[in-house]
Amino acid sequence: MCVSVVDGLEFEGLDADEDTSEYRSNIIMKISSVLGLRSKKSRQEVSFEGKHSMLHFSNADTGINVVAVMDPLSNDAQKLTPVLMVLRHVTGVNMKIYMNCREKLSEMPLKRFYRYVLVPSLQFNEDGQLASGPQAVFRDIPETPLLTMNLDIPQAWMVEAVKSPYDLDNIYLKEVEQSVVGNFELEYILIEGHCSDANTGQPPRGLQFTLGTKSNLEQFDTIVMANLGYFQLKASPGSWILQLREGRSNEIFEIESLSGSSTAKHGATEVVVVDNFLGEFLKAKVKRKDGKENADLLAEDGEKGGGGIWDSLSNMVSGSTSSSSSNETINIFSVASGHLYERFLRIMMLTVMKNTKSPVKFWFLKNYLSPTFQAFVPHMAKEYGCEYEFVQYKWPGWLHHQTEKQRIIWGYKILFLDVLFPLSLKKIIFVDADLIVRADLKELMDMDLERAAYAYTPFCDSRKEMDGFRFWKQGYWRNHLGHRPYHISALYVIDLKRFRRLAAGDRLRGQYQGLSQDPNSLSNLDQDLPNNMIHQVPMKSLPQEWLWCETWCDDASKPAAKTIDLCNNPLTKEPKLVSAVRIVKEWPDYDNEIKRLQERVAENKSQSQSYEKTTDTTSKDEL
Repeated sequence: MCVSVVDGLEFEGLDADEDTSEYRSNIIMKISSVLGLRSKKSRQEVSFEGKHSMLHFSNADTGINVVAVMDPLSNDAQKLTPVLMVLRHVTGVNMKIYMNCREKLSEMPLKRFYRYVLVPSLQFNEDGQLASGPQAVFRDIPETPLLTMNLDIPQAWMVEAVKSPYDLDNIYLKEVEQSVVGNFELEYILIEGHCSDANTGQPPRGLQFTLGTKSNLEQFDTIVMANLGYFQLKASPGSWILQLREGRSNEIFEIESLSGSSTAKHGATEVVVVDNFLGEFLKAKVKRKDGKENADLLAEDGEKGGGGIWDSLSNMVSGSTSSSSSNETINIFSVASGHLYERFLRIMMLTVMKNTKSPVKFWFLKNYLSPTFQAFVPHMAKEYGCEYEFVQYKWPGWLHHQTEKQRIIWGYKILFLDVLFPLSLKKIIFVDADLIVRADLKELMDMDLERAAYAYTPFCDSRKEMDGFRFWKQGYWRNHLGHRPYHISALYVIDLKRFRRLAAGDRLRGQYQGLSQDPNSLSNLDQDLPNNMIHQVPMKSLPQEWLWCETWCDDASKPAAKTIDLCNNPLTKEPKLVSAVRIVKEWPDYDNEIKRLQERVAENKSQSQSYEKTTDTTSKDEL
């Protein structure tokens, strides 16, 4: 076939003397070589034995055939099945589903009840009104297991629970009279993206973006990670202005191009439009301004930063750019999930306020807090004169995901410290929800961290009967730490300015990405990761009295304790509420004080609702 085609060709610009059989043979050889490189794959009809393991939904009136092969006892099958059912309902396709089961199982592969909320059409009530919305309904679930409710949502969504009287982290159906109901709302749609330097192609680590409107240009802000140049901003449907943050970011860089599915440029203003529920993914390129080719983006605002990388390294070593030791407000970060730990969290807040005269602001990870706690926090803030703010961040799609909620929360304690808080915040203290504070935390806010990114308290080693459980004194940890102690993550101080400058967040995420692929690594994620990175991200050791735990510390050191941690005891496995009352004599008084405040709030709410009902009059037309 190739020979006959070439023989019939006429070559323009080729002399008759040169058009020889040898010339045409070379042409044939080259064409054959190129065609030979193409893979020869033919479509094959795959046949299945459908006698016992096939579901057939036939429709003779359609020419569309859908064939699905799935393992019925898999997480993917739980997602795919409702999608196939909706597809069949809407399009009427001819569908065959083959069950591709595994022959041998060492354990039950499915450990969850799953509902995929997807409806084929609008739903209406009996009176013709539009139904309240799609819902996931679980029926005939065993009553004895302790269950936890999780949401499996699109990457671009931030969803919050807005109403649920029950503890969705600890659902025990045997003690539920009717049914457990949780209402959720879509709070934000994310704008994500990757940013790179137009000249070098590398991520501009530490570059800061803001997102806002004409009336508030800095409604949200974020920092560009060194990890893939990733950045994330919260948004809602509408038009948004994206720009570089005032300061070193817009002094050194300018946006060269911004591409996405819904972006526009109005003069010098970059506009991003969120017009769907899939979010917006951007590709941003920035370039340095003239004269700023060697400027250090991560230098302090008061520095010129013109010395380039050598000045930067010099500052890191000398510590000449350490944050000011004076911090007027005590900023405290904490996380909790479930009503029990929210109860501990309220008491922790109370103990902080009882032991300081400085202004205090609490920062709570909103992702897993219940509506009940979020509604009560404003009353506590008013009662005790403190401030509060809820922060949240969506786990990036490219970062290895955890499946257990407890490990996800551990990840939020350490992986996103550089992007979780406003960029104006310079220093913050993480305090575990079950920690009892007995000293003024202003001392930690004013402490010089000596060029370290954060400061942790070492584990006690004074209770000798627990030596067999001190895993860090043997094997890998003994060799890795050397003379350094293993630190506990119940209380630590973060110099956010230093943390961002050292790219500590990028380093921690990079190490996590490598280690988390092994299920046997990072057993205690929030502790193991910073201790593993102790040689790359400098850590200061706090004085031992800053954290006392009965499991690891002897009784003689308890009177000097500035905080008491209700950590688990692997020997006794005593419940936390029991140990709290036994170990901390003031704990019942704190608990009762919070309960009295809750009762007053509930009573005032009831009186307010009663008053609204009595004053609500319906206007009537007079005859």
